[in-house]
Amino acid sequence: MSFVVASSEEPPAAEDRERPLRVGMVAPPWFELPPKGYGGTEAVVAALVDQLADRGHEVTVVASGTKRTKAARHVAVYDEPPSALLGASAMPEVILAAEAARVLDELDLDVVHDHSLAGPLLARGRAIPTVVTVHGPVTGENGDYLARLGRTVDLVAISDAQRRLAPHLNWVGTVHNAIDVSSFPYRESKDPELLWIGRFSPDKGAHLAIDAARAAGRRILLAGKLNEAPEHEYFEREIRPRLGAGVEYVGEADAQLKRELFSRAACLVFPIQWEEPFGMVMVEAMACGTPVVATRRGSVPEVVAHGRTGIVVDDVDDLVRAIGEASELDPAECRAHVERRFDLPVMAAGYERVYRMLAEGTRTIRSLTEAVA
Repeated sequence: MSFVVASSEEPPAAEDRERPLRVGMVAPPWFELPPKGYGGTEAVVAALVDQLADRGHEVTVVASGTKRTKAARHVAVYDEPPSALLGASAMPEVILAAEAARVLDELDLDVVHDHSLAGPLLARGRAIPTVVTVHGPVTGENGDYLARLGRTVDLVAISDAQRRLAPHLNWVGTVHNAIDVSSFPYRESKDPELLWIGRFSPDKGAHLAIDAARAAGRRILLAGKLNEAPEHEYFEREIRPRLGAGVEYVGEADAQLKRELFSRAACLVFPIQWEEPFGMVMVEAMACGTPVVATRRGSVPEVVAHGRTGIVVDDVDDLVRAIGEASELDPAECRAHVERRFDLPVMAAGYERVYRMLAEGTRTIRSLTEAVA
């Protein structure tokens, strides 16, 4: 099997902008595009839609909520996103898939790009390619599902680390997630406080970040999603008993608050305990000139330049040392690193290459060196 590597470091090529593409974009149903608060996948999808539109492509979006992107067409499956049902009912996913099939089958498209869970099941009946970005795990039940889809869909990984966990899947490329770097404030001078931000789960390691901060004699702020029952259970068991004495929970951060927190923090502490395919908060922190202290799991070594934009450790016992070392890193290098590798035009160029390759019915082996040449 042949693969294309859509490198996150390849610059937009002139030939990629010659022929407009017609893309059907299917977003998950749970949050609007872009999300007002939590919703990492939705933020990526919304940004990709706008980038593709800016590059002259015609995008039809199937999603929840009102039109807030530059899509040529926006089909709202739900006027109000069914966020409260996330984790409690599968029906929003099923309804989304049915509506996407009804709408997209009537259009003349080059490719469908599906970010939902149930939507890819309908790819088997399409004459055009269906690209699926794998935003979540590739092991366990999700990995089994992707394997059963076989060659009916073409999978895009969000990191090479993710692909390595399941090399048997029908991968067609790797495109790193990205952010609008210009929307994140760069701040060279930092406050002494540390920051943890994410979803409250043992896998995200907020309790480990607290323990490391205390051991280092540093104050830490926590900003995280706390909606679902497992998140509340973890918070009550591991986080609430640790609050106080230099540990403060500031709530779930919206777009404005998280930018303020990222820009002011001395470093982001990111002690993940699972093979996370892509940690967007690492990119957002570095965009603000804030280094990342993280455990060597999942995409971390791919995202953080060790010794330049952060410190990557093999053991949680080394987090205290790493927090001290992070203060010696250059905020300007953190920002420049994100501009080179994780800005929106870089991501859009990667997906363009995948779309064109599939629309033309070809798969080309491209090495990383060839991709960036």
